[in-house]
Formats: sequence, structure tokens, C-alpha cells
Amino acid sequence: MTTLSKSVRKAVLPAAGLGTRFLPATKAQPKEMLPVVDKPLIQYAVEECVASGIENIIIVTGRGKNAIEDHFDASPELEAFLERKGRQDQAELVRQIGNLVRSSYTRQKEPLGLGHAVLEARDMVGNEPFAVLLGDVIMTGEPPATRQLIDVYESTGEGAIAVVPVEREQVSLYGIVATDPPIERDGRQIYRIRDLVEKPSPEEAPSTLAVVGRYVLPGEIFDYLERTEPGRGGEIQLTDALRQLAKERGLWAVVCEGKSYDAGDKLGFLQATVEIAMENPEFGEAFRTWLRSLKA
Repeated sequence: MTTLSKSVRKAVLPAAGLGTRFLPATKAQPKEMLPVVDKPLIQYAVEECVASGIENIIIVTGRGKNAIEDHFDASPELEAFLERKGRQDQAELVRQIGNLVRSSYTRQKEPLGLGHAVLEARDMVGNEPFAVLLGDVIMTGEPPATRQLIDVYESTGEGAIAVVPVEREQVSLYGIVATDPPIERDGRQIYRIRDLVEKPSPEEAPSTLAVVGRYVLPGEIFDYLERTEPGRGGEIQLTDALRQLAKERGLWAVVCEGKSYDAGDKLGFLQATVEIAMENPEFGEAFRTWLRSLKA
């Protein structure tokens, strides 16, 4: 393993999916803009990028996703309105959202898979290493999951992806990694990935470490995506490109500190909402009291 000098400055956030699991709520609004307590889902990923030292984000959108661009744009009319009403705190909150990070957008014209969505960002990323964050996954913890992966990438010179242990009965819901035994690196255990298996049966799963939507990858991943043949439904899968990257260049799995919420389905979304609400400094205690009253 060698130390890599090139730093990770950019992140790609795929946000072009149709959000069909949340219909009818997503018929006229992007899934990524559904609120988890008081912030849209995608803002959690953007804030994780900022806290991880990312300087530029590229959001891959699709038809009907203009609300995402509007959310992270400046809102001078709204700021002025709030200031006239004496709501300085809210005006500053709106201003901060517009100034979170430098954002760029590109369009995925057809829903051709996660791998294709990442490939659409190639011209904006170039040959640099970059992070990929799935906007419907919320990850908590310090340091942020993306920062933990960046540290592994910059230490090893090879890509790193976040994994979490799951029950064996749940492995068929995830991509599962096959790994060598863990090694110690910079105070954490990391696993060399030998293979990735998409949604295996409990009997066939090589481990119970599930991929959870955070990646830090070298620019060469775009070459692998270019060569990846479309699979089921004509989609280009990121997992297929990662398998080749792991075999030819090297790839690490990292059990990131903190908690992961799969807010891409209804149960995970509700769990994220409830648990994040309980930690809210403004009303968390009152919310906990109310939840306890439901048991009566």
C-alpha cells in the first residue's frame, strides 16, 4: 500500500431516480426533497460532504428535479422577506443553505442505473478521486462516514466503500462484500475486498457486511464503468464496475463509525425521522415524552 498525494475534493450525488417507492408523495416532487424532520433528505448528504472537506459537489438530476437546484441556490427574495418581518435567524438559515458548497448539476436523461448516473459526472470530475454519496442514505457519526473513507483512500491509494454489519436474514436486501480478514490501518480495521455479490441469499452470502451508499473512488472507475455491459433492465450497475476495480486495482471495505439509515424505503425513512427527531435540541425531549406516552 502506498500513500496518495492527490486529495479528494469532489463528490457525486446521484439524484435522478423516479422515487417510485414513495408514490404518491413523489408524483410531483423529488424523493430527495422529502423532509426528514426539518431538512430535505439530500441536504443531509450535502452537509456530510461539507463536514468531510469536500469543495465541489456534482448532483446528477433527471426530469422533474428542479426543486433540488432551487433548494441549494440563493434565495434573495425570501431572505429579504424574512428580514422585513424581523426573522433574522430564518433569513440566515436560508442564506447558509445557498452558501453550503459549490454545486454543479448534470442530467441523466434516462434511468439507466446507478453506474450510468455516476458516469454522467465524468466530465465534471475528470481524473480526480471523488466521493459518491447516495442521497437516500443518512449516516451519522464523527468523523463523518465520507471523511473516514477519504482517510482510508489517502492512506492506501486505493478506493474505499462503507459497509455495515446486517443480520444474515437481511443480506438479500443489499450488496454484500467478500473480504480477506481485517487489517489495522491508522487506528481502524479495514477489509480488502475480493468480490461483491448483489443481493445474495442467506445461504450464498460470503459475509454479512452490506454496502450502504458511501464510496470514495479513483478517477479510473469511469473507465471500468465505460466497459461495463448493461445488466437486467438495461441498467449499468456500479457494483459490476466495483468488482473489476477490486480485482485489478484494489478496493477496501470500512465499517464506518456512526449509524446508517436507509431512508430510501418507507420504514427506513420513518426510523430516520423518529431517531433524528429524538436528538433535536429544540424539541427532542418533548418528542421523547410524547413517544413514551404512546406505550400507555
